[in-house]
Amino acid sequence: MSPAAPERRAVESWLRELGLRPGKAQRREGVVSWDLRLDGRKRRAIPITLIVAPGIGALVWIPLAPPLRDEFRKSYRRLLRWNEEYPFVKFGVTEDERPVLSAEVPLSDLDQDRLGEALARCIAVCDVLYEESARWLLGEPPTSGRGASAAPLLERYADRLAELLAAP
Repeated sequence: MSPAAPERRAVESWLRELGLRPGKAQRREGVVSWDLRLDGRKRRAIPITLIVAPGIGALVWIPLAPPLRDEFRKSYRRLLRWNEEYPFVKFGVTEDERPVLSAEVPLSDLDQDRLGEALARCIAVCDVLYEESARWLLGEPPTSGRGASAAPLLERYADRLAELLAAP
């Protein structure tokens, strides 16, 4: 029997303690999700969906760019290369050809610390790949304003993300 997912209030409390402001929780078929918008050191207003599913764990899901139109094969190879270069995160393409970045935390390991590290890792990867993915972002509709600063979250996990935070 797999352990139960943490209650919605526990995850919201973890997010607040990590200095984040989760949006209103959405529920569907036992799965709970929150939308966040955070500013990395380079990339601004990163849209993040945090999903917690009973019996599974948590998933940090980031639409990395709008759907790929041109040079799909070249872009797909880039995503595959990044899957090899950046452990602990995954790159993929949705049905509408939108590149996505995600990180999973198994339910057995899910706590505030592991969740915070996964969020920080994804934001750091968005920052590292900002210049390389900037061409994709040109087609992204403009966002209204900025997100909350992820700087305290990145600082909190800096020792675990040194290889990403030290990248130019």
